[in-house]
Amino acid sequence: MDFKFKEVILPHFLAILSFYLIVVIYFSPVVFEGEMMFQTDILQWEGSAKELLDHRESTGEEALWTNRMFGGMPAYLIHLDPKGDITNTLIKILTLGLPHPISALFFGMTAMYLLLLGFRIRPIVAVLGAWAFAFNTFNFLSLEAGHNAKIWSVCLIPLILAGVHLAFHKKKLLGVAVTALAVLLQLKFNHLQITYYTLIMVVGYGIGQLVVYYKENRILEFSKITVMLLAGAILGGMGNLARLTSVLEYSPYSIRGESNLPETGENDTGLDKDYAFSWSNGIVETFTLVIPNYYGGASQQALPEDSASEKALRSQGADPAQTNQFIQNAPTYWGNQPFTGGPIYGGAIMIFLFVLGILFAPPLYRNVFLALTLLSLMLSWGKNLAWFNYTLFDYLPGYNKFRAVSMALGVTLFLIPVLGALGLENMLQKSQLPSTKKTFLKGVAITAGLIILAVLVAFGLNFQGNATGYPEWLLSALKEDRQSLLLSDTFRSLFFIGATAVLIGLLLYKKLKTEWAILAIGLLLLVDLYGVNRRYLNQESFTQNPSEQHFAATPADQKIMQDEGYFRVLNIQNPFNEARTSYYFNSIGGYHGAKMSRYQDLIERVLTPEMNNFIQKAQEGNFDYNSIQVLNMLNTKYILAGRSENAVFTNPQANGPAWFPEEIIPVDSNEEEINILAGLETKTEATYNSSQDAGGQSLPAGSGSISLKSRAPDQLVYSAQVEKEGLAVFSEIYYPEGWKAIVNGEEAEIHRVNYLLRGLVLPEGEVRVEMQFKPDYYQSKVWITNITQYTILLFLIIGLVINSKKSRAKKIM
Repeated sequence: MDFKFKEVILPHFLAILSFYLIVVIYFSPVVFEGEMMFQTDILQWEGSAKELLDHRESTGEEALWTNRMFGGMPAYLIHLDPKGDITNTLIKILTLGLPHPISALFFGMTAMYLLLLGFRIRPIVAVLGAWAFAFNTFNFLSLEAGHNAKIWSVCLIPLILAGVHLAFHKKKLLGVAVTALAVLLQLKFNHLQITYYTLIMVVGYGIGQLVVYYKENRILEFSKITVMLLAGAILGGMGNLARLTSVLEYSPYSIRGESNLPETGENDTGLDKDYAFSWSNGIVETFTLVIPNYYGGASQQALPEDSASEKALRSQGADPAQTNQFIQNAPTYWGNQPFTGGPIYGGAIMIFLFVLGILFAPPLYRNVFLALTLLSLMLSWGKNLAWFNYTLFDYLPGYNKFRAVSMALGVTLFLIPVLGALGLENMLQKSQLPSTKKTFLKGVAITAGLIILAVLVAFGLNFQGNATGYPEWLLSALKEDRQSLLLSDTFRSLFFIGATAVLIGLLLYKKLKTEWAILAIGLLLLVDLYGVNRRYLNQESFTQNPSEQHFAATPADQKIMQDEGYFRVLNIQNPFNEARTSYYFNSIGGYHGAKMSRYQDLIERVLTPEMNNFIQKAQEGNFDYNSIQVLNMLNTKYILAGRSENAVFTNPQANGPAWFPEEIIPVDSNEEEINILAGLETKTEATYNSSQDAGGQSLPAGSGSISLKSRAPDQLVYSAQVEKEGLAVFSEIYYPEGWKAIVNGEEAEIHRVNYLLRGLVLPEGEVRVEMQFKPDYYQSKVWITNITQYTILLFLIIGLVINSKKSRAKKIM
């Protein structure tokens, strides 16, 4: 029994313990002191989700619509926690109670460890690969920014591949069950771009297995396994059916769907190319994988003491405060991305092991993982490899829905440790062969040559990117600092690679035990990654309750909150990229990567020009509220221009929740309608595109009064006194998939008017109008979602039990 514990249980226990302790120690302020990271995107999310969270707390119900952003949008794009969903509890158990989002790193290490064990890699090497996977700067920069869903999706990649690998290696039932669980969890985080990259990687792995099965004349078995894995993936998808179908239902109406105004952009069925490829990793910038400050680090980063820039500023007599401000926030990054929080660094040691993987790994996995690594790099280069990526964008199904293609580096940094660990393991197995030492030295030479090449390429460039508008004397000093950062990190990487090479050399020449050598390499790896990560996520990144600080009500907020009516607020300070306003008020703006396409059209074609024109006049002392007709129709009662009380401007011309226009202007196209909208008197006029109805009907103008009686995120109740039957316009965003109108107890058709608002034809007399958001896709799929999740869990337990019995039977035999 003691033998079994030491050989079978103890290594895995120590591995899991190391993963847990590393996360706990690095993030001790979060675990022990209750502090949190100041994650910008999470604060944006919290602002946008506040109405939904408050509604759940007060009613116990999930709202499926929120009015807080962009005039209104489906809530399942922001936050959704369906009743009966067990995934949150499951994750809490699997991550041993670690707080979100740092629990993702622990899970990622555990999943990578299991995957590498599946490749028959010894535990101590698998631990090394797991550390490298979780602690690259891609994950830490994502944490710092608040891209929690992305981190979780990436950290689930190894579990998905582990399930696929098990299925193709005589553990079909367990492999399919693990795949189903992993797909369930990855889709829960709703980061479909990472899921798309994961699918590409799994297909690549599958092609490798197809070659093997074909050579062994086992195509029928391959087909059966593939079908089983597809069934498992579908099962995982069904565990998110309510969420997924709702998102897919929404997709055509978002900026990632078909364009409403195709003549305004080059892409009619997805994102605009310039927008999609704005964050494209530079081809040469790939060298940051091995030299972190190769391109200067972050867009703004502190320079070391006595830097060339500091000396230059002092010599020019610059004010000490200005000098310090520049030095602490120097524009060190000189790549071609708009900005960056830091470099994507995979660890010099792991890049060295990756080179050894190319030389030592079994041919099948070497070819598969090397090809996938190159493919992921090519995807990350985006517009810098336009002939390749623009072709994929135009022809690969669904690919034109995604942006920030540099995100593909998350897959790169998964593949590098896998091939690195495979290479190290196979080198250790062949350590007795004379050729192993020669091949190892070849690997050292290749890695050193790669770094020398990187430096030569860098010095062939000018170090000037992202540094325009500076005087020549400061620009020259800044270039010198950028060169120094590159050289400093070059020597740093060479040190870690050299130390690793020495340890492996001692191992190969039997001067050091294998376990001690690998452990030492692992510690060097942690020191290396820790040193770089601390540049971007350190003690200063943690604070007590950043939400409380960020959302503390300003005098301006307090003034608007005195009004308990129903209205919207326009924050003219970067309105369409901030969600702080949404924390307290229904906002004209917001922060989301998949806003409704009609609203985006409105922003670009009408709202932005209208807003800029108003601001220009206001600066001259003329507050022309009549000129902001589209803002008025969106019921914009307050304009916010700062944090002080006198920065709040009340708009007396806001149209209110609903009204009866005097004239209905027929239009034939979206283009015509939005052009008319820019000059429309929205209180008395409305547009209606009859082409949206099969009968091409026209709508009558009515008259009367209408008022809002009660409101909730997904329910609005109005009372109307209609003098003449006709159209009433509501200052609510039109979305056809889910909103239902009940007029005097009977369902009525909701018409799209004014390009994106709701309209109802109301009968004469006293009328009660109730609008409810009850999307059929969601309502009918919740029970399937819940049942499937329990089925997957049961399936996994059965798979583990059967696999355990088979393992015991083999030992007995």
